[in-house]
Amino acid sequence: MNPSFAACAALLLCCAAGATAQSARTDRAAIANGESAYLRVGCQSCHGTVGHGGAARRLAPNTLPLPAFTTWVRNGTPGWSFLAGMPAFPPSVISDADLEDIRAYLASLPAPPAVSDIPLLAL
Repeated sequence: MNPSFAACAALLLCCAAGATAQSARTDRAAIANGESAYLRVGCQSCHGTVGHGGAARRLAPNTLPLPAFTTWVRNGTPGWSFLAGMPAFPPSVISDADLEDIRAYLASLPAPPAVSDIPLLAL
């Protein structure tokens, strides 16, 4: 094997491994920040602490694509009231970066167990 080819291949592998490790750290940081922002802004009051629903729709783990998610959060439900719909959250309340992290957090959450798998709910 050509020594310079071997050196280039080794360098490429090291860079790829480093990028993967960096990506994993970034993903973990985004998820942690997303959870913090989700709780700080108050999303859990309607969507539950882990996005599995409550007074509002389930958000996790099947989260909207980021552009749709951002549009929905920014615009809310037209004619929103405390009885129905979702309020709009402008950038002054939550940044685009935090929205991206919240979406990463929600997407990282496991699906809730099926009702049939919860003994307390078995009839």
